Amino acid sequence: MLILTKTAGVFFKPSKRKVYEFLRSFNFHPGTLFLHKIVLGIETSCDDTAAAVVDETGNVLGEAIHSQTEVHLKTGGIVPPAAQQLHRENIQRIVQEALSASRISPSDLSAIATTIKPGLALSLGVGLSFSLQLVGQLKKPFIPIHHMEAHALTIRLTNKVEFPFLVLLISGGHCLLALVQGVSDFLLLGKSLDIAPGDMLDKVARRLSLIKHPECSTMSGGKAIEHLAKQGNRFHFDIKPPLHHAKNCDFSFTGLQHVTDKIIMKKEKEEGIEKGQILSSAADIAATVQHTMACHLVKRTHRAILFCKQRDLLPQNNAVLVASGGVASNFYIRRALEILTNATQCTLLCPPPRLCTDNGIMIA
Repeated sequence: MLILTKTAGVFFKPSKRKVYEFLRSFNFHPGTLFLHKIVLGIETSCDDTAAAVVDETGNVLGEAIHSQTEVHLKTGGIVPPAAQQLHRENIQRIVQEALSASRISPSDLSAIATTIKPGLALSLGVGLSFSLQLVGQLKKPFIPIHHMEAHALTIRLTNKVEFPFLVLLISGGHCLLALVQGVSDFLLLGKSLDIAPGDMLDKVARRLSLIKHPECSTMSGGKAIEHLAKQGNRFHFDIKPPLHHAKNCDFSFTGLQHVTDKIIMKKEKEEGIEKGQILSSAADIAATVQHTMACHLVKRTHRAILFCKQRDLLPQNNAVLVASGGVASNFYIRRALEILTNATQCTLLCPPPRLCTDNGIMIA
C-alpha cells in the first residue's frame, strides 16, 4: 500500500478538502443495514473514466462512465497526458453519479476496488490517487485489481460459469490466452509478441484515413474497420495469417500491419491518390484485415483448446471459452470463434458488448 501511495502521488493527488466536500455532497442517511457487502469499483486504466457499485451477489446498483473516444479521434490516438487530464476532470463526477444511482452512502460501502495495472501509468495514477484518498477518509478496505483478471472474470457476473475455463482477452492494449482455474489463479498459454489486435486495427484505420470516410467519421478505428468490412470482399487480397508455422499459442500483429501498409501504398500508386485520401478498395482492405485477424485468433485459440484437453486441464465436452475485451465485441470475430467452439464441442460465452470494453462493473 505504501508503494502504491507513493507512486500515485507523482501523478495526481486530490486535496483532502475536495474529497471531504465530495463526501458531504451525499444526502443519503448513513448506517443503513445492508444484507450484502457492497463494493465501489473505479477504472481509469486507459481512456474511459468509469465507476460502479456492485453487491456481492452480482447486482449492479449503480454505474457511470465517461468516454474520451471523441477527443482521441481528433488526435488520431490516445495521448497519455491528455487522457490523464480528462480523467482528473471527470473522476469525481463519475464516482458521484455511480454512488447517486445506487442510492448508497459512501459510508455504507464495504470496500473500494480500483484498477492498479496494467494500463497507462498516467491514467492509472488518477484513479489510484482518488481511491486512496477515499479509503483514507472513509476508513474502508482497499482492493487492488488487475485489469485483465477483471475482464476474464466478468462473464461470471452474467453467466453461471464454473472453473476451469479458457479465456481469450483481446483489446486495444492486450492480447492473451489463459486457463482460468480460479479467482486470481491463471495459467498463461499465449500472448501477443508485439502489438495488441485493437491497436493494429486502429493503425490500419488511421492509414486508410477512415476518419474522413462519411460513414466512419465518429467511429473508433476498430469499429470503422468492422463497419466498412461488411461492404468489402475478404478474399480480394491474399494475406497469410501470422505465425502459421509456430507451434505455440502466441500471437503477432505487427507483420499483418506491415503487409497491409504495403498493400495500401501499392493501391495509392495504382489509383494515383495521395496519402490521406480514401482508396476505392478501402472496404476490401478492411474486410481482408478483419478476416485474417479472425483466422489468426481462431488458430491460436484452437491450439490452446487442444493443449488443455490433451492434458485434462479442461473437460472433454462442454468446455467453456470466454472471449472478452474491446475487440471481442467485433461480431465477425465472435462468429469465427463460435464456429471453432462448435467444432470442438465447446461453448463460447461473451459478456455483452458494454461489458467487453473497460467499465467500472468488472472492477467492482
